[in-house]
Amino acid sequence: MPISSIQSSWLFWAALSAVFAALTAIFAKIGVGGINSDFATFIRTIVILLTIVFILTALGEWQPLGSVQPRAYVFLVLSGLATGASWLCHFRALKLGDAARVAPIDKLSVVMVAVFGVALLGERLSFKNWLGVGFIALGAILVAMRS
Repeated sequence: MPISSIQSSWLFWAALSAVFAALTAIFAKIGVGGINSDFATFIRTIVILLTIVFILTALGEWQPLGSVQPRAYVFLVLSGLATGASWLCHFRALKLGDAARVAPIDKLSVVMVAVFGVALLGERLSFKNWLGVGFIALGAILVAMRS
C-alpha cells in the first residue's frame, strides 16, 4: 500500500492515536509523581496548546474564526470541556493508581462511544461489532481488577 494511502487512512491515524495515548499514560504516571494532578494537567495543556499553534503555523492551516459555524463552536466547546474533565480525572486516577489498571478503565470510553454513537448519532453496529464491544468491556474490567 502506498504511503499516501496509508496516511489518508483512518486506521493509520487511529493506531497512532493508540500509541500516543499509551505513551501519554506512562509519561503522565511518571510526571505526576511529585506534583498535584490538576497542576500536572495544566502543564500538559500548555504543551498541547503550544504544539498545536506550532503545527497550524508550520502547515499554514489557520483559518478565520468567522469561518466556523456557530453550531461547530458549541460542540467544540462542549468537546473541550469534556476533554478537560477527562484529563483532570485521568491524571487524578494516575496519581492514585497503577497506570496499567487506570488505562483500561479509561478506555471503557470505547464502549461508551459505541453506545453513544448508536443512541445519539444513529450509527449501526452488527452483532459481531457488539460482541467486540462486550469483549473490550470485559477485558478492561479484568485488566483493572486486582489479582
